[in-house]
Amino acid sequence: MADGAESGERVTMLLKRAREGDAQAGARAVEAIYDELKRAAALQMRRERGNHTLEPAALVNEAWMRMAGAPGAEWENRGHFLAVAARLMREILVDHARRKAAAKRGGMRRQTTLDEAVAGGWEGDHLLVEELLTKLEKINGRAARVAEARLYSGMSFGEIAEEMGIAERTAKRDWKMARAWWLILLSEPK
Repeated sequence: MADGAESGERVTMLLKRAREGDAQAGARAVEAIYDELKRAAALQMRRERGNHTLEPAALVNEAWMRMAGAPGAEWENRGHFLAVAARLMREILVDHARRKAAAKRGGMRRQTTLDEAVAGGWEGDHLLVEELLTKLEKINGRAARVAEARLYSGMSFGEIAEEMGIAERTAKRDWKMARAWWLILLSEPK
Protein backbone atom coordinates (compact mmCIF):
# COMPACT_ATOMS: atom_id res chain seq x y z
CA MET A 1 0.00 0.00 0.00
CA ALA A 2 1.29 3.47 -0.87
CA ASP A 3 1.84 6.12 1.76
CA GLY A 4 0.65 9.70 2.25
CA ALA A 5 -0.54 11.79 -0.65
CA GLU A 6 -0.21 8.97 -3.18
CA SER A 7 -2.49 6.76 -1.07
CA GLY A 8 -4.94 9.63 -0.58
CA GLU A 9 -5.06 10.31 -4.32
CA ARG A 10 -5.57 6.60 -5.05
CA VAL A 11 -8.42 6.34 -2.55
CA THR A 12 -10.01 9.54 -3.89
CA MET A 13 -9.80 8.09 -7.42
CA LEU A 14 -11.38 4.82 -6.27
CA LEU A 15 -14.19 6.69 -4.52
CA LYS A 16 -14.84 8.71 -7.69
CA ARG A 17 -15.06 5.48 -9.69
CA ALA A 18 -17.43 4.04 -7.08
CA ARG A 19 -19.71 7.10 -7.51
CA GLU A 20 -19.63 6.49 -11.26
CA GLY A 21 -20.93 2.97 -10.80
CA ASP A 22 -17.83 0.77 -10.41
CA ALA A 23 -19.16 -1.70 -7.82
CA GLN A 24 -15.70 -2.95 -6.87
CA ALA A 25 -14.03 0.46 -6.47
CA GLY A 26 -15.53 1.13 -3.03
CA ALA A 27 -14.31 -2.20 -1.74
CA ARG A 28 -10.83 -1.47 -3.14
CA ALA A 29 -10.88 1.94 -1.39
CA VAL A 30 -11.66 0.23 1.91
CA GLU A 31 -8.87 -2.24 1.28
CA ALA A 32 -6.45 0.61 0.55
CA ILE A 33 -7.15 2.33 3.88
CA TYR A 34 -8.13 -0.70 5.94
CA ASP A 35 -5.22 -0.19 8.35
CA GLU A 36 -6.35 3.40 9.02
CA LEU A 37 -9.93 2.25 9.53
CA LYS A 38 -8.80 -0.47 11.88
CA ARG A 39 -6.69 2.05 13.87
CA ALA A 40 -9.75 4.30 14.22
CA ALA A 41 -11.81 1.30 15.35
CA ALA A 42 -9.10 0.24 17.80
CA LEU A 43 -9.00 3.77 19.20
CA GLN A 44 -12.72 3.59 19.85
CA MET A 45 -12.53 0.03 21.19
CA ARG A 46 -9.78 0.98 23.68
CA ARG A 47 -12.45 2.95 25.50
CA GLU A 48 -14.66 -0.13 25.81
CA ARG A 49 -14.77 -2.61 28.63
CA GLY A 50 -12.36 -5.51 28.25
CA ASN A 51 -15.04 -8.11 27.57
CA HIS A 52 -16.79 -6.16 24.81
CA THR A 53 -18.35 -8.43 22.20
CA LEU A 54 -17.10 -6.38 19.24
CA GLU A 55 -13.55 -6.42 17.94
CA PRO A 56 -11.99 -3.60 15.86
CA ALA A 57 -12.13 -5.67 12.66
CA ALA A 58 -15.83 -6.43 13.23
CA LEU A 59 -16.48 -2.74 13.87
CA VAL A 60 -14.76 -1.81 10.58
CA ASN A 61 -16.72 -4.48 8.73
CA GLU A 62 -20.05 -3.37 10.22
CA ALA A 63 -19.30 0.26 9.33
CA TRP A 64 -18.38 -0.73 5.76
CA MET A 65 -21.57 -2.79 5.39
CA ARG A 66 -23.60 0.27 6.44
CA MET A 67 -21.61 2.53 4.12
CA ALA A 68 -21.91 0.18 1.15
CA GLY A 69 -25.64 -0.15 1.74
CA ALA A 70 -26.25 3.59 1.94
CA PRO A 71 -28.12 4.79 -1.15
CA GLY A 72 -26.44 7.63 -3.00
CA ALA A 73 -23.35 7.71 -0.76
CA GLU A 74 -20.80 10.10 -2.21
CA TRP A 75 -17.49 10.33 -0.43
CA GLU A 76 -15.45 13.28 -1.61
CA ASN A 77 -12.00 12.03 -0.66
CA ARG A 78 -10.02 9.83 1.72
CA GLY A 79 -10.53 12.18 4.69
CA HIS A 80 -14.27 12.41 4.12
CA PHE A 81 -14.49 8.63 3.79
CA LEU A 82 -12.59 8.14 7.07
CA ALA A 83 -14.78 10.69 8.84
CA VAL A 84 -17.96 8.95 7.66
CA ALA A 85 -16.57 5.57 8.70
CA ALA A 86 -15.62 6.90 12.15
CA ARG A 87 -19.08 8.38 12.60
CA LEU A 88 -20.69 5.08 11.64
CA MET A 89 -18.42 3.22 14.08
CA ARG A 90 -19.54 5.66 16.75
CA GLU A 91 -23.19 5.00 15.86
CA ILE A 92 -22.63 1.25 16.00
CA LEU A 93 -21.08 1.52 19.47
CA VAL A 94 -23.84 3.88 20.66
CA ASP A 95 -26.49 1.47 19.37
CA HIS A 96 -24.71 -1.36 21.15
CA ALA A 97 -24.57 0.68 24.37
CA ARG A 98 -28.27 1.52 24.09
CA ARG A 99 -29.15 -2.15 23.76
CA LYS A 100 -27.01 -2.96 26.81
CA ALA A 101 -28.53 -0.08 28.80
CA ALA A 102 -32.03 -1.17 27.86
CA ALA A 103 -31.18 -4.63 29.13
CA LYS A 104 -29.78 -3.27 32.40
CA ARG A 105 -32.09 -0.26 32.86
CA GLY A 106 -29.89 2.01 34.84
CA GLY A 107 -26.34 2.33 36.06
CA MET A 108 -24.14 5.19 37.13
CA ARG A 109 -22.54 7.50 34.62
CA ARG A 110 -19.02 8.55 35.36
CA GLN A 111 -18.25 12.20 34.74
CA THR A 112 -15.20 12.78 32.58
CA THR A 113 -13.49 15.57 30.70
CA LEU A 114 -12.92 15.63 26.95
CA ASP A 115 -9.19 15.34 27.56
CA GLU A 116 -9.80 12.11 29.51
CA ALA A 117 -12.12 10.95 26.75
CA VAL A 118 -9.44 11.43 24.09
CA ALA A 119 -6.97 9.57 26.31
CA GLY A 120 -9.47 6.72 26.59
CA GLY A 121 -10.89 7.60 30.01
CA TRP A 122 -14.59 7.56 29.21
CA GLU A 123 -14.66 3.80 29.35
CA GLY A 124 -17.31 3.15 26.78
CA ASP A 125 -20.07 5.45 28.01
CA HIS A 126 -21.18 6.07 24.45
CA LEU A 127 -24.62 7.18 25.54
CA LEU A 128 -23.15 10.02 27.58
CA VAL A 129 -20.76 11.05 24.81
CA GLU A 130 -23.56 10.87 22.23
CA GLU A 131 -25.84 12.99 24.43
CA LEU A 132 -23.14 15.61 24.95
CA LEU A 133 -22.14 15.76 21.28
CA THR A 134 -25.80 16.06 20.25
CA LYS A 135 -26.31 19.00 22.62
CA LEU A 136 -23.06 20.63 21.47
CA GLU A 137 -24.12 20.20 17.82
CA LYS A 138 -27.16 22.40 18.49
CA ILE A 139 -24.98 25.15 19.96
CA ASN A 140 -21.87 24.94 17.78
CA GLY A 141 -21.91 22.35 15.02
CA ARG A 142 -18.32 22.90 13.95
CA ALA A 143 -17.00 22.46 17.51
CA ALA A 144 -19.05 19.26 17.77
CA ARG A 145 -17.49 17.96 14.54
CA VAL A 146 -14.00 18.83 15.81
CA ALA A 147 -14.71 17.01 19.09
CA GLU A 148 -16.11 14.04 17.19
CA ALA A 149 -13.02 13.86 14.97
CA ARG A 150 -10.72 13.96 18.02
CA LEU A 151 -12.76 11.41 19.98
CA TYR A 152 -13.70 8.94 17.31
CA SER A 153 -11.08 9.27 14.58
CA GLY A 154 -8.10 10.27 16.70
CA MET A 155 -7.33 12.97 14.15
CA SER A 156 -4.72 15.64 14.90
CA PHE A 157 -5.70 19.30 14.77
CA GLY A 158 -3.86 19.58 11.46
CA GLU A 159 -5.83 16.69 9.98
CA ILE A 160 -9.10 18.09 11.31
CA ALA A 161 -8.31 21.52 9.88
CA GLU A 162 -7.48 20.06 6.48
CA GLU A 163 -10.59 17.88 6.40
CA MET A 164 -12.93 20.67 7.52
CA GLY A 165 -11.28 23.41 5.46
CA ILE A 166 -10.48 25.56 8.48
CA ALA A 167 -7.28 26.86 10.05
CA GLU A 168 -5.54 24.63 12.59
CA ARG A 169 -5.85 27.50 15.07
CA THR A 170 -9.64 27.44 14.53
CA ALA A 171 -9.75 23.67 15.15
CA LYS A 172 -7.85 24.17 18.42
CA ARG A 173 -10.18 27.00 19.44
CA ASP A 174 -13.23 24.84 18.66
CA TRP A 175 -11.72 22.02 20.73
CA LYS A 176 -11.24 24.41 23.64
CA MET A 177 -14.85 25.53 23.31
CA ALA A 178 -16.06 21.92 23.16
CA ARG A 179 -14.08 21.08 26.33
CA ALA A 180 -15.62 24.03 28.17
CA TRP A 181 -19.12 23.13 26.97
CA TRP A 182 -18.59 19.51 28.00
CA LEU A 183 -17.76 20.58 31.56
CA ILE A 184 -20.82 22.86 31.71
CA LEU A 185 -23.13 20.06 30.57
CA LEU A 186 -21.64 17.59 33.02
CA SER A 187 -22.09 20.00 35.91
CA GLU A 188 -25.82 20.46 35.22
CA PRO A 189 -28.04 18.74 37.80
CA LYS A 190 -29.72 15.60 36.49
